[in-house]
Formats: sequence, C-alpha cells, structure tokens
Amino acid sequence: MPTASPPPDQVRRLTVLFDDSCGMCTGVQGWLEGKALLVELDLVAAGSEEARRRFPQLDHAATLEEVTVVADTGEVWTGDAAWVVCLWATVDHRPLAHRLSGSLRPLVRAAARTASVLR
Repeated sequence: MPTASPPPDQVRRLTVLFDDSCGMCTGVQGWLEGKALLVELDLVAAGSEEARRRFPQLDHAATLEEVTVVADTGEVWTGDAAWVVCLWATVDHRPLAHRLSGSLRPLVRAAARTASVLR
C-alpha cells in the first residue's frame, strides 16, 4: 500500500489523473483549479491518450478506479495517499496534509473509501 506521506521538497510538479466521467472527481478538479498552489499541478483525464503518452508505465485501467498522482520526480500515489498529496500541493491545506499523513491517516482512508462508493 502506498504511504500517505507528502512528497519530498524537490517535487515541483504533480500530475493528477482523475476520472473525468465522475462528478465527484470533476468537482475536485474544479476545486484544485481554484486554489493557490505551492507546486505546479496538471490535471489529466485518467485513461486518456495524454495520460498514456505521459505515463506509459502506469496501469491505466487502475487509474480509472482510484485517483492517481505522479510527481515530476517519479513518485506515484494512489487512493487516500493521492488525496493527501493533492492537499499538500495547495497553499491553504499543506499543514492539513501533514497532519493527515500521520495519526489521522485512518480518517483519510475512510473518506477515500466513502468517496469511491459514492462515485
């Protein structure tokens, strides 16, 4: 299982692969687009030609099942860890991401599971 630890400081760009046919996912996309960011963020439809071109090594069917974040340094996060990384990328929510990557990790996991059921 991937860790929910935030990315290392050398990360400068993240790509979020999200299901563009999921209302919740596109809602998060819009939310992220409206946030002040600490790192550059690319939002790319999971399973798309662009996603396959950028990340040929990924299991693209799996990226349609769980949100996936890929760093410019090569790290990959999925599921609850990916949600934490999305928060980490924002100015307002980086401190929360650090808290959620520690003792509050079970809450993130539960929220991610609930969100996946609601899709």
